[in-house]
Amino acid sequence: MENTYITDHLQKRFTHDILETDTAGDILTVIVTSPVIHDVISFLKDNENMNFTFLTDLCGIHYPDRGLPLGVVYHLHNLTENKRIRIKTFVTLNDPEVPTATDLFSAANWMERETFDFYGINFTGHPNLKRILNVEYMDFFSMRKEYPLEPTREDKDDRYFGR
Repeated sequence: MENTYITDHLQKRFTHDILETDTAGDILTVIVTSPVIHDVISFLKDNENMNFTFLTDLCGIHYPDRGLPLGVVYHLHNLTENKRIRIKTFVTLNDPEVPTATDLFSAANWMERETFDFYGINFTGHPNLKRILNVEYMDFFSMRKEYPLEPTREDKDDRYFGR
């Protein structure tokens, strides 16, 4: 299955909601608008020509310098063709709402809870969206890049800390 075959089918079905495609890397990457992310994933899973039936990973990302700084990345796998695809969608800090994928993949349950826990992205329709690793009374989202890095201390040797 070629990348152009996948992108052509996605472009035909979701014309204006496909914001960007990237075939330069090892995995085809498609960026879509957040309202249609559920439909795109459902299309990739249920369409017999696509057959991406395995959710490998789902995680959050935060690019503070972008207009839409929060994002969700989905990695899907077509097991019969051994083909992988990366789907991304982005939202604002004021309205971090993304439709849940738990009705499509039961494995999305804990992955979405973890993404909510660390990035504050609300997955609408999720059956039990609450913190999974951090304490419930935490009033911030620890993986967001909203705090300055620790200033370099004189008692540390930065060579040992990857700097």
